[in-house]
Amino acid sequence: MQTLRSVGRGASARKYDIITALGAYALAQGKHDQRRVLRLITLITARYNWSRDELNVGQREIARLWSVDARTVKREMAIWRASGWLVVKQQGARGRVTRHGLDIEKMLADTATHWPAVGPDFELRMGQSEEPKVIPLPVKGNVAPPDVASGTEWAVAQAVLHREDAGLYASWIAALDRVERAGGRLTLRAPSRFHGAYVQTHLEGRILSTCQDVDPDVTEVRVIF
Repeated sequence: MQTLRSVGRGASARKYDIITALGAYALAQGKHDQRRVLRLITLITARYNWSRDELNVGQREIARLWSVDARTVKREMAIWRASGWLVVKQQGARGRVTRHGLDIEKMLADTATHWPAVGPDFELRMGQSEEPKVIPLPVKGNVAPPDVASGTEWAVAQAVLHREDAGLYASWIAALDRVERAGGRLTLRAPSRFHGAYVQTHLEGRILSTCQDVDPDVTEVRVIF
């Protein structure tokens, strides 16, 4: 899969091609996924800086654009990070919004099966590579992403953490099992005392923050072993 550059000669056409690919993909999905992709397309067309690969916009502005509340924005953005379409370039802190980028290659890979619906000319154009294919170096043996089929807050949070740092996920996050959810408390089990102590000391805050992005009702993450 090639990466379509969105700057330089022919950039405008390539931007339309990317948006078309997302639209064709969305129209083949159920109504909930259609709405989710439409929200992302609207955010991209309104606020994405193609030349810098930068989506620098706060949750309040996104909520206003989407006509939703902040809770919905946090969950939707977390789901897109988990899918790999959105990547965190700089984590927000002290009043500064989180700066995101787009993984165009991942978007195209996920939408490729729907290109024929647009037309053979589009399929041919999208399949033509302008640059040598770059194969990324594996991270700890190419760690497989978690299965999010269960739809639990922990499954989605794991997927987000995997996308943000596959090495960290493989070393410390993947082995944490969801035990139960009682009110706002999410209980996870570590495979050993050492593992659990390390997570509590170094990662508990990050895990809690990610879980709250997925489900704002999570108020505490408890790690047992």
